[in-house]
Amino acid sequence: MARAIGEQAHRLNTNTRYLHPLVLDYAERLTGLLPDPLEVCYLVNSGSEANELALRMARTVTGRRGVLVLEHAYHGNTGAMIDISPYKHGRRGGSGAPDWVRAAPAPDLFRGRHRAGPAFGARSRDAEEAACDRYLADLVVEADALAAGPGLAAFFTESIMSCAGQIEPPPGFLRGAAGIVRERGGLWIADEVQVGFGRVGEDWWAFARDGVVPDIVTLGKPIGNGHPLAAVVTTRAVADAFANGMEFFSTFGGNPVSAAAGLAVLDVLEGDGLPAHAARVGARLKEQLVALARRHPRIGDVRGRGLFLGLELVREGGAPEPDAALAKALVEHARARGVLLSTDGPDENVIKIKPPLVFGDDEAALLIAVLRSGLEALAP
Repeated sequence: MARAIGEQAHRLNTNTRYLHPLVLDYAERLTGLLPDPLEVCYLVNSGSEANELALRMARTVTGRRGVLVLEHAYHGNTGAMIDISPYKHGRRGGSGAPDWVRAAPAPDLFRGRHRAGPAFGARSRDAEEAACDRYLADLVVEADALAAGPGLAAFFTESIMSCAGQIEPPPGFLRGAAGIVRERGGLWIADEVQVGFGRVGEDWWAFARDGVVPDIVTLGKPIGNGHPLAAVVTTRAVADAFANGMEFFSTFGGNPVSAAAGLAVLDVLEGDGLPAHAARVGARLKEQLVALARRHPRIGDVRGRGLFLGLELVREGGAPEPDAALAKALVEHARARGVLLSTDGPDENVIKIKPPLVFGDDEAALLIAVLRSGLEALAP
């Protein structure tokens, strides 16, 4: 990627008023990785900017203002994105949600409002489906509240929630939510900024599991492997309705150097088979984490897909209660041994595991050994 950036920077870089074949090549290749009818690509500089543009699209297309999100969600660092991110506006320093935002409960089957047990335990399909139905019923309440007020423009959701603690919605939740929102005239915006580009495995996109296609997808972070690049991909119908005469323009969004970086990233992802690698290594790592959890009851849940996994730490005895102190201690134990982890979730008790996609079996073995020694020392 560094070579591609350098060669293109030496050749030409311009603002995006001047079309360049590399930009068009990148947009075509990126949209080719997404299901129909997602075919129109807007290139920007960051995931926050991508989500801002998606919000503007939804409001323009629907003529409404209201936004439905999930509790503990995070969608970016700009003003409007803080407004729709309960992880920010509902925590320390936040001032709450504006009246055009409603948050439905996060579909956490382990410690959420409607429970079905840990992902690695004896969770029954019936219990999972029942909890999913109740979460969808909660979402209906919030969607109707918006429809009766500012109108429902969009439902924003991370396809797997990161800051909420690596929460993967139960099967059927995204499909059901999309139907609820569309019945009320809104658009479903899938935020794949953290989970896209093969991190969850060979599907490439985390929303794919439910077999339903979003109206708009936002992409960032891994799209440029650290280079400032992001994208919004939508349908022709949404793009045509958005083109109301007010120009959209991002001065350097998707400039030729950024396009070169994006193409180089796709070359590596596809050429080295990294989505399939993430699926294989992630599945083996998850099995090892589950085995560790069966020996250490302070691990309440192991969840996620591919190389996007979460380890939830709980206190001993009774109903599962969060143990942020143990999670923090484990992170520090790992750091002292050269393994970098961090905590997430509303109670800061979930260790998030989302390494570079080149992470392999040797690194996984080191991670397991460090977690095992930490648990034996800190929670014998």
